[in-house]
Amino acid sequence: MSGLGADLADLVLPSACAGCGAERVPLRFGTCADCAAALEALVPHETAPVPPPPGMPSCTAVGPYGGPLRGVLLAYKEKGRHRLARPLGTLLAVAVAEAARRGGAGPALPLRLIPVPSTSAAARERHGDHMARLATHAVRRLRMAGWNADVSRPLRALPRPDSASLDVTGRATAAESSLRIKGARIPISRRRPTMRGTLIVVDDIVTTGATLAAVARRLREADMQVTGAAVLAATKLRSARSPIRVRAPTPGPPGPKVRRSVPRTRGDERPSAG
Repeated sequence: MSGLGADLADLVLPSACAGCGAERVPLRFGTCADCAAALEALVPHETAPVPPPPGMPSCTAVGPYGGPLRGVLLAYKEKGRHRLARPLGTLLAVAVAEAARRGGAGPALPLRLIPVPSTSAAARERHGDHMARLATHAVRRLRMAGWNADVSRPLRALPRPDSASLDVTGRATAAESSLRIKGARIPISRRRPTMRGTLIVVDDIVTTGATLAAVARRLREADMQVTGAAVLAATKLRSARSPIRVRAPTPGPPGPKVRRSVPRTRGDERPSAG
């Protein structure tokens, strides 16, 4: 649907902006024009909690967990606006490309995105694994930019407590104990990932870094070396002892760029399984 038909659909099926919650406004990508512009202006940056947990890979985030990015993430994960997966996947693709470059990789090498798995309960509640969906959209955008990208899902997640109720140590323990390696493994070089293949772990939000560290450790146990991690948002811990460290963006080596414009998404208030 496009043009007049899409405009009429917005009138018949009005939806609040996913970024700021404003109602009865013209929507672009599921957000108002101001929020869409703010999302497109985000610049991926290296981020990590201080101190980082043992084994946490180098992490690149699209932006801080706040403003329109926070609103869109919550609308996607908790409010069933699954059509936001496409624009969020585009943003994730930019972070993945930056993480790969920081790890010394380039578009000619096989690039494998490994989404942090959802538990069965979370997947049922959200009508699918939300990170697997985002990773699929990110791979499509990376391929359009010339990257040899694909999604691999070597991990499964067992039931675990809600991380919001846990401290830093509790999160690390829960993440470590819930992850298991599946039978199938990734068919690329394990020992020299920057020479013949690149593994990037992808997640929606990084807080303590416990989950990313646990994923990297599990993959290393299966002889799969993680190059880095890419997330949509980095949140600051409430404890003053463990702030999130943000480094200014640095230019990477030349190579195909992932186009930053977020694809147009209409009618994203309707849940979808894709």
